[in-house]
Amino acid sequence: MALSEDEQRILRQIEEELQNDSKFAQAVSPSGLYTHSAKTVRLAAVGLVLGLVLLVVLLRVHYIAAFVAFVGMLALLAVIERNARAMGKAGIQDMAGAIRKARSSAGRRLQ
Repeated sequence: MALSEDEQRILRQIEEELQNDSKFAQAVSPSGLYTHSAKTVRLAAVGLVLGLVLLVVLLRVHYIAAFVAFVGMLALLAVIERNARAMGKAGIQDMAGAIRKARSSAGRRLQ
């Protein structure tokens, strides 16, 4: 079914507005799509390390408190797994490439 002239005109206007919208372009860029999931994974990984330290400390205090810390760590692992699935293989590779690029540019600045 072909579009009418009015529908084609409206479609062109929408396309032009989307091309000129920098916030939209940044949001749908490959790195922009994975930014939220990547931040969540990073925060959960930091929480996991802190949870491990807390677990070791709490083992000296009380085993039930240590168990609660362990359950918290399991919850953080579930968050990491869920966000890694949301990013998918392409998203993880894209974020790894961005990290490598950032490290290489930081290394060049130090030299």
